[in-house]
Amino acid sequence: MAEKSTKPYLIRAIHEWCSDSGLTPYLSVKVDAQTRVPAEHVKNGEIVLNIGTDATYRLTIGNERIQFAARFNGVSRECSIPIEAVTGIFARENGQGLVFPRDAAQETAAGSPAPDTTPPASPTNGGKPKLQVIK
Repeated sequence: MAEKSTKPYLIRAIHEWCSDSGLTPYLSVKVDAQTRVPAEHVKNGEIVLNIGTDATYRLTIGNERIQFAARFNGVSRECSIPIEAVTGIFARENGQGLVFPRDAAQETAAGSPAPDTTPPASPTNGGKPKLQVIK
């Protein structure tokens, strides 16, 4: 049995925390072919959306997709966002929230090389080991 992703659960938790705290939850999304959002508001392949209860109608944060209706320049639009496209969720007022790393499968599918999973070499000079981010 495949392991369930924690991502939709974390998105729901941060959304609930924002709502309970009187904060505005914002969703950062990497737009792809499966993402339905107003194209005129997409910048550099990304969009940031207010998903607060005052800004959305029929908001559903499912395990596979986030769906809602919202007004953009006074026009109601349906939005549908795959969970994989979400790059972060945070409170507008204080910036607290979560940023999600991109999966290796997404990077490879997007045409970027797969990350190098080879562990870094041990230091040969007898110094302290050094941590580094491997992309």
